[in-house]
Amino acid sequence: MPFIQGMDISFVDEIECAGGTYEVNGMQEDVLVIMKNSGVNAVRLRIWNDPAGGFCNLERTLVMARRIKALDMHFLLDFHYSDKWADPAQQWKPQAWENASFEELTEAIYAYTKHVLTELDNQNTLPDMVQIGNEITPGMLWPDGKVDGDFNTDEQWRKFTELVKSGIAAAKSVSPSINVMIHIDRGGDVDASLRFFEKFEQYEVTFDTIGLSFYPWWHGTLESLRRNLAELAVRFDKDINVVETAYPWTIDTSEGRAFIVDKEDQLHNGYPAAVEGQAQYLKDIIALIKETPNRRGAGFYWWEPAWIPSKEEWSVGHANNWSNLTLFDYEGRRLSSMNALSE
Repeated sequence: MPFIQGMDISFVDEIECAGGTYEVNGMQEDVLVIMKNSGVNAVRLRIWNDPAGGFCNLERTLVMARRIKALDMHFLLDFHYSDKWADPAQQWKPQAWENASFEELTEAIYAYTKHVLTELDNQNTLPDMVQIGNEITPGMLWPDGKVDGDFNTDEQWRKFTELVKSGIAAAKSVSPSINVMIHIDRGGDVDASLRFFEKFEQYEVTFDTIGLSFYPWWHGTLESLRRNLAELAVRFDKDINVVETAYPWTIDTSEGRAFIVDKEDQLHNGYPAAVEGQAQYLKDIIALIKETPNRRGAGFYWWEPAWIPSKEEWSVGHANNWSNLTLFDYEGRRLSSMNALSE
């Protein structure tokens, strides 16, 4: 697989259903075509079990997967194993699994993962790679698979890794060649990253790719990311993907917009909140990942480049607080920062 220059476009389906469109050089175009023509070669989608609003479920994933594969792009499917966001602050079970015993939960993960991937395989759109969980640093499917705080015990790690192993086994049963990623959120934290993946080694979790999230305002500097990539590449014989990153093209809130990143002190030194600063960040993070020792820097995904504010409120309860971290402006016009992918 070539170096992955990927984009997470999980919101695109809902955006387009709300009337949102994308354009380049004044002409409206399929957002996937715009991306591919700009140097994107991979697409990431999240999947929720039974989400409110009906987006990012299996039915809509099947539709989006056909679009991805029609353009011959690498496809990464991110299993959250929840009806909503799963991240370090929330890893809640889907409602249908809430009362399951641990044994039933393990079986449910296997059956669900296998079902989703079989349905995708049946339409010739099997993902090239899957994530078994999203940013699972504190575990997943709480409380059964929780491993942070008071839950950081040998027994909880055993249960957590058994749940992960069940998802991995299901994926490999559909296709032994499918690449399995394990994704945590600590892109700039060497110690936390090593501790996590050493635990997975201890509990004999067999997987293919390490995934990291890296957002400067949460995870540190590019230099801290560089150190982490180097340490992980030397310690573990696995490819590493910075599977989530982003940077603002503006922090101007004068139009009444509210952003997660809206202050100068949240910015990375040397990268202004402007299209030019965003472009330089993109160029530099690509170069940094490619320099990972042992050629283990497998690529990156931008999160979420196309989440334009075509709705005031989204089906999962989010406002438009990410619309300055995209690679399109508010009206869906491609930003020149995307040129960094082909330079």
